[in-house]
Amino acid sequence: MKVNCYIQGMAAISPQPTFDGDILSAPLIHTDRNLLACIEPDYKPFIPGNSLRRMSRVLKMGLAAALKCTADSGLDTPGPIITGTGKGSLQDTEKFIKEIVEYKETALNPTPFIQSTYNSVNGLIALQQKCTAYNNTFVHRGFSFENALLDSIMLIQDGEPHTLTGAFEEITTEHFYIKSRIGFWKNESINSADLCQHLSPGSIAGEGATFFTLTGTPSAHSYAAISGFRMLYKPTKEKLNAALKAMSIQPDLIISGRNGDSNYEHFYKELDSCYPGIPQLGFKHLCGEYDTASAFGLWLAAQIIKTQQIAEQWFPQQQPLTTPVNSILFYNHFYGEQHVMLLLERV
Repeated sequence: MKVNCYIQGMAAISPQPTFDGDILSAPLIHTDRNLLACIEPDYKPFIPGNSLRRMSRVLKMGLAAALKCTADSGLDTPGPIITGTGKGSLQDTEKFIKEIVEYKETALNPTPFIQSTYNSVNGLIALQQKCTAYNNTFVHRGFSFENALLDSIMLIQDGEPHTLTGAFEEITTEHFYIKSRIGFWKNESINSADLCQHLSPGSIAGEGATFFTLTGTPSAHSYAAISGFRMLYKPTKEKLNAALKAMSIQPDLIISGRNGDSNYEHFYKELDSCYPGIPQLGFKHLCGEYDTASAFGLWLAAQIIKTQQIAEQWFPQQQPLTTPVNSILFYNHFYGEQHVMLLLERV
């Protein structure tokens, strides 16, 4: 799909210090617990104190990231709000289910139930910004953020001046344990910084909240242009190969969702065969694996194409950039089922 969309502002809360400060000098945060949890900022500048104490982690992360993204874009109101999430607020969902058992389905507190719904983050953003425009949340597993992005692009093509588009996900102790029992995470403990060097079944868990302000016209403040977009569901090797080759003749850099999982490494080997010799960066050692991790990957790609620099401490194996990065091909998949390709170009 050929598109003409520009990233005007963005913000990310992740396991790395991405919310505040200069990421080019920010240290690499790593762990050997097979779980990368977000570094949460001080929420007080964004959320009133009386509301803050009643909100779960994912609500605070989503709202703060959205408000900072809107401020970064220079806009007063966000316009249409479109987000994607694979699981929503797990913390509130688990709390509500536990209370059902504990109180035997009587005298239940409605707050965890209300905040466990997938569109609670969108509602909070709209209430905080007094925004009555289009508001939608997509819950499509590994295509959640991608469908939010597609919806935003179509709105912009239909004449909307800008949209607030994002994704949010959280990991809890219970959810980490459940997924570890069905093989989502590695059995052995590894250093997350060396994720892609440990090729074995499973990956490491992650979470994050990432938002973008998208517009149809470029400006001096624009981070990057999204000029190509493709989604594939359970593609054959031949279909994936053809789709990858059709995205770009020769990108300057590739950002991939390699996550050290040997079960699905063959998809990334197909990427290697399509673009031999092109420098490639993985991003899952920074944020972990989760349904909407591609939003963080897009944030990283836009940062690189805007600054024309790579945070060397995050990618010690990568040589410094010696030529301009005018185009970046982004490719990610979610457990071999949902595949996404994006082409970013310099504005």
